[in-house]
Amino acid sequence: MAKTIRVATDVGGTFTDLVVFETDQETGKSVVKTAKSDTTPPNFEKGVLNVLAKGGVDVSEIDFLAHGTTVVINALTERKGVKVGLITTEGFRDTLEIARGNRPDFFNLHYAKPEPFVPRFLRREVAGRMSYKGEEMVKLDLSGLPAILDIFKAEGVQAVAISFLHSYANPTHEQAALAEVQKLWPEVSTVASHQITREWREYERTNTAVLSAYVQPAAERYLGRLADGLKQSGFDGDAYIMQSNCGVDSIEAVSRIPITMVESGPASGFWGAAELGKLIGETNVLALDIGGTTAKCSLIEDGHVKIMTDYWIERDRKSAGYPIMVPVVDLVEIGNGGGSIAWVDEHDKLHVGPQSAGASPGPAAYGRGGDKATTTDANLWLGRINRDYFCGGEVVADMAATEKALSGVAAKLGVNADEAARGIIRIANNNMVNALKLVSLNRGHDPRDFTLVAFGGGGAMHAVALGMELGVKKVVIPTGASVFSAWGMMMSDLRRDYFVTRLGDLRPGAAEGIEKTFAEGEAHARAQFAAEGIDPAKVKVLRFGKFRYQNQEHTTEVLIDGPVTEERLAAIEADFHQTYEREYTYRLKAPVEIVGIHLVASAEVGKLTMEKRASTGTPASSALKGERNVDYALEGIHKAAIYDGTKLEPGMTFAGPAIIEDPGTTVVIHPGNRVEIDGFGNIQITLAA
Repeated sequence: MAKTIRVATDVGGTFTDLVVFETDQETGKSVVKTAKSDTTPPNFEKGVLNVLAKGGVDVSEIDFLAHGTTVVINALTERKGVKVGLITTEGFRDTLEIARGNRPDFFNLHYAKPEPFVPRFLRREVAGRMSYKGEEMVKLDLSGLPAILDIFKAEGVQAVAISFLHSYANPTHEQAALAEVQKLWPEVSTVASHQITREWREYERTNTAVLSAYVQPAAERYLGRLADGLKQSGFDGDAYIMQSNCGVDSIEAVSRIPITMVESGPASGFWGAAELGKLIGETNVLALDIGGTTAKCSLIEDGHVKIMTDYWIERDRKSAGYPIMVPVVDLVEIGNGGGSIAWVDEHDKLHVGPQSAGASPGPAAYGRGGDKATTTDANLWLGRINRDYFCGGEVVADMAATEKALSGVAAKLGVNADEAARGIIRIANNNMVNALKLVSLNRGHDPRDFTLVAFGGGGAMHAVALGMELGVKKVVIPTGASVFSAWGMMMSDLRRDYFVTRLGDLRPGAAEGIEKTFAEGEAHARAQFAAEGIDPAKVKVLRFGKFRYQNQEHTTEVLIDGPVTEERLAAIEADFHQTYEREYTYRLKAPVEIVGIHLVASAEVGKLTMEKRASTGTPASSALKGERNVDYALEGIHKAAIYDGTKLEPGMTFAGPAIIEDPGTTVVIHPGNRVEIDGFGNIQITLAA
């Protein structure tokens, strides 16, 4: 029987996930298999090969493989990159030190800016200057470059970043410097800012080039080991890496600029949520991904995932963090997941996260030596997770360790273990609700207009409670929710985002210049795809303009459908006013400026298509496993019907209180909620009024 095998793997902080689609080429019917195994730092590729073996996948038969990984973000946050040298414009070696004036810890008189990734003695200058219009003001002088590289070699530099003033407008100086470095020192990893972004803001662009150089050798080694491991196992198909912009790209392209996969795992999940929303007719989606370490959320409007370049890592209440100017899905991330540790501060106040028990030792219930109470322990103690089917029956729940960990928290609060567990659940839910409000209410969106799609190992556990708090239309738990980010990779296109800064007033006569910028960007994008053998007929391009009121600092992005003509300028401006007012609640009577363009170029590369199944007429009672008492925290203890998630079929309906159990996750259905299994196997939950 001829079949097509598509595989996606996703390396998370705790688990490495696998989704396999085997499609019969004659009937078109697909069989879906999933698996999870422990993530294996620092050799992450080992976890990928482990989960493929666990899923029973014959690597030699794989036709399409997509991969998401945390290797880049881990290298940044854990400071496991390489020593970087920076070459910049004369007079601008301190750009990284000066940074921005944003001070989140505003009243701290001893506040210190985040330390640059490149110390000052490794930041070197060359003469040469471009204007903001891309005009050469001072000729480039590379005569001092050999001496600079000698210093870098002596200091053990392993990667070189190049960032010149205004190279977004004209990159010729950077291109010349890059070529000369590669000629003089071919062994070193080198990256120039124009290869990553063509947007203005010197600090952000320079820091992005530095961080890309910082992780490039580690990412190249990882991707090389992964490719070698797959090849040795017999793989000879097409392998793609998930990007932060919700698209996939080739291993070769990603190895050159690895910073583009800084948030590859979350991006695939949110793209999957957008595609799922289109399948079920719910294009306005609040997407929530709860894993073992973090919870991430994003808002999807009219089926579009918002992509931004104003992305920062390690930004919190005490630190300004570090900017990375690459296309990243617009998300909010908090340190709340299944492994988040509950703790009591000096004022006897209970907290959950951001510290996590991780994969090892993990929650106390894992029986691996963990002694801190976590969200998972609280869910297990309250009967929301089945102690006799813990981790799909693969782990024997250590209830003694769970009780001891919860009792430790309870003693500090002066309550019993039950009350401590309820408190942990309520605080974790509150933290996640606040994150969901940041991407919805705080940006002018009413959650009542949206469907909550929850996934990840812990998404289904908390989704209904969060949906009831927000008042969403309904809650949807996707089939294979625990490995949904890997599923999302199957729905992704080969995608690249191009940003170009072009400042000008949006007034009569401006259309020709704007259209020229779009046309040049599209030609460049199509040429890149053509060079990689992509059929031009498969390439699709979306246009966005970045606008602002005159002299404002930041921009609002507007979709531009079709060519920019003089007749359409008024409509484009009206779209900007409307979008701006929705985000900020007001509009101004002020001139509008275009600051730049954003092009999305994509092509299908083995994207999965889903077929809807008809109702079988089988009653839900056939999936019933039994009953048990479940503590719903706010609604009290109820006797809940327990359903086997692997036996649920399209058309089945039932009501809460109920629990759905499958090997990867547990779905908590609160009293009064109605459940229906749709034609794609998703669990759709209509909430009680």
